[in-house]
Amino acid sequence: MKKSIFGMLLTLESLFIASVALVAFYYHCSQGEEDWMAFALTAGITFLCGMLLTAYGHTDLGRSQKQLSRGGSFIIVGLTWVVFSAFGMLPFILYKGLDVDVASAYFETMSGFSTMGATIIPDIEAMPHGILLWRSLMQWMGGLGIVVFSFAMLPVRDMKNSTMFIAEMSGLTINRLQPKIGATSRRLLLIYIVLTIVCVLMFWAGPMELFDAVCYGLSTVATGGFGTHTASIGYFHSAYIEYVCAAFMLISSVNFGLYYYLSIWRWRECSKNEEVRGFLFTVVGLIAVFCLLFRFTAFDGSVAVPQTGEAIFRTSLFHVATIISSSGFQAECFDYVGWGTPFWMPTIVMMIIGGCTVSTAGGMKMMRVLIYLKYALREFRTHLHPHAVISIKFNGRIISEHHIRRVMSYLSIYVFILIISCALLTMFMDFDITTAFGAVVSSFGNTGPALGTLGPANNFVAVPAAGKWLLSFLMLIGRLEIFTVLFLFMPKAWKL
Repeated sequence: MKKSIFGMLLTLESLFIASVALVAFYYHCSQGEEDWMAFALTAGITFLCGMLLTAYGHTDLGRSQKQLSRGGSFIIVGLTWVVFSAFGMLPFILYKGLDVDVASAYFETMSGFSTMGATIIPDIEAMPHGILLWRSLMQWMGGLGIVVFSFAMLPVRDMKNSTMFIAEMSGLTINRLQPKIGATSRRLLLIYIVLTIVCVLMFWAGPMELFDAVCYGLSTVATGGFGTHTASIGYFHSAYIEYVCAAFMLISSVNFGLYYYLSIWRWRECSKNEEVRGFLFTVVGLIAVFCLLFRFTAFDGSVAVPQTGEAIFRTSLFHVATIISSSGFQAECFDYVGWGTPFWMPTIVMMIIGGCTVSTAGGMKMMRVLIYLKYALREFRTHLHPHAVISIKFNGRIISEHHIRRVMSYLSIYVFILIISCALLTMFMDFDITTAFGAVVSSFGNTGPALGTLGPANNFVAVPAAGKWLLSFLMLIGRLEIFTVLFLFMPKAWKL
């Protein structure tokens, strides 16, 4: 069964790659670009491997009717992201105009699928249209989730496994929008597609060509960060584009289930959601903080800063939106490292917090942060009243101690991996502590820009191969929220 599922997933990936090959071939005929063959070969290789695994898997399934265990479901989800990235990096290697090694190609691909948005390409404008579209399409697929796409698009009974669905989607629990997981995934995909189309059209209505609008629309709704220009959103010098991009980054950072409830007029489900209220309160508060910082901080003139009141508000809004949503886009004024410590300290906090559960945003997620705060408050009250029985409620419901333990274990593992990763980068890869800490937090939160020499004014080209492999692993573990990836290193899970 596992081979059959992997085969179907690879076949689906080959269809997306083939669609990019068609676009690349169009630009080959019209502009002489030469990347279409790389995509055609990759699509053929991926499709062939997918069909072989599917055929072999069905034959194997005929001999054994065992159903997937919980551990097997988590392993399949984790390996799917690894295998998808392995095949997805082939166009970067096969295209002769992009001279990269395997570590760099895998880093770029994992950065795409995980929606981190960090890049090893120094000159984005020099890339052909096929490469640019594939980078954005990877983020769009990874934003909602590879397995969720498969649940929605592949009508195969073996795929309808709720454990696989939960292993990929963020959050402590998944509230089904429909009675069946397949219907839930299709509903999420429909919402995702509608948001993407609206975003593309609004970009196109501004100073963007259609191809730019498509690429930035795919990346924005996925909260990814890849684009068609090295200067990112700042290339267009448009306040309209910055406002539209900021709006859709924040929209995509909200739990997608709420949009479903809005569509069926169940407003109460939205109004009582503590996570969304906490997220919006945090966004508004941080915008006010950055507006005040811009107003009262003395700059030395070596870095671009907003000058007018409207520009200060727009820059603050965009900066909060791009970081807390883990997008990593750049506006005209973007260098928070150059702005000084008062700016990059709250920026790091936003990278850690991230958006809401069941959204395309990265980070710890607002739900966990709120539960941490409620847990700390309960411990304080317990010290005052030792014999009191105090429950933690969220959205009006009592959270079980089992879920609270999961939240606290996530935090402890997060801190442990953060410390170990920073130590590896500083001791063996010659990173200074600021750069190492920023790179780990950014990779874990799937944000993109970091600190120090990997700040928003730089890219990841100079990172050594070992560092790229480590950061790629952190992107994966951050996107799948630790536990799904850790199953890959548990021998007992493989036996199950």
